[in-house]
Order: sequence, then C-alpha cells, then structure tokens
Amino acid sequence: MSIFRSAMDRLADFIWTGRKVNLRFTAEYRTACFTAPLIAKLLAEDADGHAYRSAIVPWHRAERPPLDIYQGHTSFCRIDGPLQWVGNKSFALGGLILSPGVTAHLNPFEADELRDHMQQAIEAAIVAWVRDHDLYTRPPVPVKFDRAKADRKAKTMIATWAANEMAKEEASPSPDNGYYCCAAPIEITPSNAFQKGLDDG
Repeated sequence: MSIFRSAMDRLADFIWTGRKVNLRFTAEYRTACFTAPLIAKLLAEDADGHAYRSAIVPWHRAERPPLDIYQGHTSFCRIDGPLQWVGNKSFALGGLILSPGVTAHLNPFEADELRDHMQQAIEAAIVAWVRDHDLYTRPPVPVKFDRAKADRKAKTMIATWAANEMAKEEASPSPDNGYYCCAAPIEITPSNAFQKGLDDG
C-alpha cells in the first residue's frame, strides 16, 4: 500500500468515525429477496454483526469467490469458485494451500480431489465425535432453538469456566512472591477479528 493511500485511509477513518453512511443497492428481485436479510445481518452494529463480518474477511483476500475454507492450527486451504459444470459433474476453478513452508495454487482437478478428501475427513471426524460422546443415545431435538435462553446458558458456562481458571491461577505458586495476585477480571467481548482482518489486509 502506497504512503499516499495509507494517509488517505487514515483521513477517511478520522472523517467518518461515528457517522452513518447511506447505502443504496439495485438488484434483481430474486437476488434482493435472498441478499437483503444477509446485508442486514452484516450491517448490524452488535456482536452478531461483528461475527458475521469476521466470517467473510477471507472473501476480501481471495481473487475468486471462495467455495470452501478449511482452517487448521497452522495450515489453511481454500477452494475457489464459481463452480464449473460439465454435465452432472462440477469443478472448482482452483484452490490455495498455505502451510508452514508451502504456498501452493491448485488446478481444478487438484482442488476437486482435495475438496472431496476434506469432506470425507470432516464426515469421519463428525461421526467419530458422535460416537465418542455417545450422542446416539440422546433424543433428537429441533434444529431451531430459543436463542436468548441458549445464549444466557452458554455465557454462564463460559463465565464459570473463566472463574475456575482464575481461581486456579490465584492458587498456583508464583516464581516471584509465592502466589499470583491482582489478576485482571476476564471480560467476554465480541470478536475483533473483523477489524484485525481489515488492518492486516
């Protein structure tokens, strides 16, 4: 990024901070029916909005529309679209692998083979998890759920875990004075991955 563009970006950030911007789109009716709810979710100035925007950060870094993104601890794989159909067979246009010491662009056949391999691995991992956690014995539940109730329960579980971890740290001997002290309170906040992703891009 040039010095001039960087300076302009900082100026724009300063000018527009805290101001509302009107957006206007023109789309085909069917496209609008599908995308309008998505746009509303992306523009929400709350934790959900941050989460949705964080999820599509990789879209800004991809030359083609991503079909699938697989993220490991240190490795990354992206399958690129749009899909190309030959009869009943579809092909990705390519793909990308990033791994320590490796940057590789995939051709359509490599991307198709890797996509199939990843889907098989994911299927095997899910089935193994279901088996290992004995989920077959649980009664089926509706896919939809009470969001407010479920969120309160999840946040309570996380807060309890955080409190237990803090208690463990306070009880652990410190190399300096025998005990850890003055631990900062743990606050659960929305992810800042969206902003970080834009800064890194």
